[in-house]
This record gives sequence, C-alpha cells and structure tokens, in this order.
Amino acid sequence: MKQLKNKTITYIHMIAMLVMLLFVILFTLLLIYEKYNDFDHEASIIRKTDLENQKKTIYFDTQRMLKFIEYKYKSKEPTQSEEELKQEIVTAIEHLFGGEDATRYIFIYDYNGIKISDSIRSDDVGHNYYNLTDDNGVEIVKELLKKAEQPQGGYVEYIWYKPTTQQKSPKVSYAKAFKPWGWMVGTGVYLDEVEKVIDRQREKLKKELIKYMMEILSITLILFGLGWIAVRIVNHLITQEINTFSNFFKETSKNYNTIDIGQIDLIEFRKMVNYVNRMVKEIRGQKEELEEMNLSLEAKVKEKTKHLNIRNQQLIEEKNFSESLVKAQDSFIKHAIHEINTPLAVIITHIDMYKIKFEENRYLSKIEAGTKMIANIFDDLSYMVKKNRFDYHKEPINFTFYLESRINFFDEIALGNQHKIICKIEPDINIYFNEVELQRVIDNNLSNAIKYAKKNSDIMVKLQQNSEHITLEFITHSSKIEDTKRIFEPFHQEEKVKGGFGLGLEIVGSICVKENIKIKVESNDEITTFNYLFKRSNI
Repeated sequence: MKQLKNKTITYIHMIAMLVMLLFVILFTLLLIYEKYNDFDHEASIIRKTDLENQKKTIYFDTQRMLKFIEYKYKSKEPTQSEEELKQEIVTAIEHLFGGEDATRYIFIYDYNGIKISDSIRSDDVGHNYYNLTDDNGVEIVKELLKKAEQPQGGYVEYIWYKPTTQQKSPKVSYAKAFKPWGWMVGTGVYLDEVEKVIDRQREKLKKELIKYMMEILSITLILFGLGWIAVRIVNHLITQEINTFSNFFKETSKNYNTIDIGQIDLIEFRKMVNYVNRMVKEIRGQKEELEEMNLSLEAKVKEKTKHLNIRNQQLIEEKNFSESLVKAQDSFIKHAIHEINTPLAVIITHIDMYKIKFEENRYLSKIEAGTKMIANIFDDLSYMVKKNRFDYHKEPINFTFYLESRINFFDEIALGNQHKIICKIEPDINIYFNEVELQRVIDNNLSNAIKYAKKNSDIMVKLQQNSEHITLEFITHSSKIEDTKRIFEPFHQEEKVKGGFGLGLEIVGSICVKENIKIKVESNDEITTFNYLFKRSNI
C-alpha cells in the first residue's frame, strides 16, 4: 500500500490503535443515538396511550352521572319541585363522586357559563365563567359548552389549576349536555403524571448513558496506554533483531557465511535463521506448503462463520417470536377485559331501565344477580392485570357507608340464592384505605358467602371498632373448610362443583399481606367465620 510506504512499524501500530479508538467512539455515539431514538418513540406511545385511556375513563364517569341525572329526572315524585330535585342531585354528586387525589370530579355549568356544581371548589358556585381563558388562550367553558351540545359530547384540552401541586397543569375534560335542564355535565383528568414518569426515565437513561460512556472511554484509554507501552517495547526488540539480521544478510551476500544463531535472541528469528541456512529450495517448498495451509484454514473459517451466522439468525428469530407471543398475550388480556366491561355495563343499565319501566320480576332478578356476579369476576381479573402496573393510592373512606352500599349491591344476588344478609354495623367508622382494594376484600367475601352458604340460611356481616382496630366479619352456615390456610392460595377451591377461578380469596390475601391486615378463619360443620382485623389510622 502506498500510504504505508516509507513508514516505521511504530507509526503503523499507532495508526491502527487510533483507528480502533475512533471506531469505539463512533460505536458509543451510535449506541447513545439509538437509545435516545428508542426512548423518544416509547415516550410518544406512552403519551398517546395514556391520553386515550384517560379519555375513556372520564367519558365513562360522565356518562354514568348523566344516566343517574336522567333516572332521577324521570322518577321525580309529583310532590317534589324541580329545584328541589336539582339540589338533591347536585348534593349527591358532590358527596359521592371525586378522584382519589381530589383532581377528578364532576362539574356542572348551565348554557350561560354559570357554575352550578364543583365538589372541589364550591365557593364560586353561581359565578359566570363563560369567557374564562387559560394561559394558551383556550376559552375553556365556551369550548366545553360547544362540545357538550354535540350528540356524543366532546373533549377539550386546556391548562387548569391542580389542587395537589398548587400549580397549573395540562388537563383534558369531557362534557355532554343534559338538555331538559340546560346543563353541561363533565369531568376531567390531569395529564402531567405521565410527563413526570417520562422525565424520570429520561434522567435515568441519561445517567446510565453517561456512566456507560465514561466506562467505555476509561477502558479505551487504559488499553490505549497499555498498547502504546507494549508497542514501544515490541518495536525496540523487533528493530534490534532486524538490524542484526540485516547485517548478517549483508555478510552472507558477499562471502556466503552462515548466520550465527547465537547472536539472535528471539525464537521466531532463530527459526528464520534455520530457513535461510537450508537454502532457497527448501524455503520455497515451505512457502508453498504454507500457502496451501492458509487456503485450507480460510475455507474452514468461512464454513464455521456460515454456521455461526445461521445459528445467530435462528436465535434472533426465536427471540422475536417469544417477544411477539408476550405482546400478543398482554394485548389479548387487556382487550378481553375491555370487551367484557362494555356488554356488562350495557346489561346492568338496561336492567335498571327495565325495572324502572316495568317493575321487578323474579326472572329479571335472576339475570341481575348473575350479571353482578360476572361483574365481580371481571373486577377481580381487572385488578389482577393492573395491580403490578399502578399505584393504588389511599384516601379517607366512610367504612360504614361503603360496606352498606356493597351489601345493597349483593342483596339481589343473595335473595336469588335463597339467602338474606343480616348486618350488625356500627355507625361512623372511617378508614384510610384504597377504595378499589377495599371493594375487592368486601365483594369477594360476600360473593363466597352467597356461593357456599347452605340453602335458606342467613349471612351475617359485622363491622365494629375499638381504640386500636377495626374488625370486619363474615359469618355463614356452610360446610366445614378442611384447609383454612390454602384457601388464600391461587386457583384453590374447596368445592370444585361450585365453579369459579379460585382467584377471589387469593386477591383478598395479597391485599391483606400488603396492608398488614390480620386474617382469622374458623370453620366447623355448622359455622364458618372470616375475620379481618384492620389497624386504625388517624384520618
């Protein structure tokens, strides 16, 4: 090569080391670039998915409130004035609906932009906010009123004050009109939480990449330094041997003296001395043999490389197939839960409408009971899917009121199975707990009590408290549980004939372990008692 002409061995070694260093730096930069590209793409998907999920949630909440308002409107007592009914509905919504962190709530405005209800900020009810604009110039109430008048309602994104952070944050709200009263009903959710998660991931990625880059550069510099020292030593030895060898060749070319092998230090150069002394013919023969060996070795290397490439491709295909299976499974579970939730909501809504219009009958009660049991199973599956992906925040809950509301939900199921639920519940018991997890504890115990209680027997539910603990008990007349410890294991069922997945008590057990709730189960041939001991909190 012309570029290497008249260059020293040291120069060639240094050029090679510099080229390797440049390749290492280029590889590091490409890795960082790819990491950031992947992160930006993933962040975009997270934002889009989170926005769609939040929109579905607030759409469902608003539609549920509109159905409630419509139901109360159609079932108004003749003796009750319309204004009294409106106030009753507003009071019920403000007391019963609110987000876990006081950032999701139902708001109501009339068509003129006057605030009628707001469970978070009730001090400005009656004020006109028709011309209210946010920092980006969005006319919030005016836009919500326009969307609400559409047949399916609509969404508006804007900037709004967030109570938990005392700062303004991006928010999306859904609104729809209740035309008989000229109301715009809606709710919204803040979008800054997903940005916080993305920022934390971006900072973490940045630190990891800096650390990774510093490690690579440190190792590269150390190896470069060691290589430099090694090159200097090797070059000195090689140069010394070459000079000696060159002098011998000069002498040999004149008087055919052989090379004195004693003056050569390196073993490799001593072999060269033997080759020179064996005459040209022997050297030529060895050269041909060496070329033949090189060709054979090259063929073997190519064959080995071919097999390795095939195996690597197989491993890549197997990895991609495994990842596609995991993604498909995750997508199937999410879509299955969503597809179950929609028809359940439709069935329950139409049952309520049918009862309002035609009154109750025993066949409808059976359908309603079965639907509610399916809804309970759906809630269990939904919790199992989400519990490791979401944080279930705690909030103050009126335990007495909440337990009574869940018992009312299961009354029809109990009556359909020839049972009656007897309550001994102390008033005004409060607890600091997550509502979703509290519902799973109560609903699964009520569901199991109804399923396994003997025919025509009563189910007793007790709730009481002392200075340290709150005690929740479920007492049934049922067959003896042989193994009271295994019933909280996944998929365990005492009676296979009763059906089910065996997941309900496993969910209850996991929540109790997480929240340090003591469980005591006692069972004999007549009575079975499930006792849950909650630690009282200062609310």
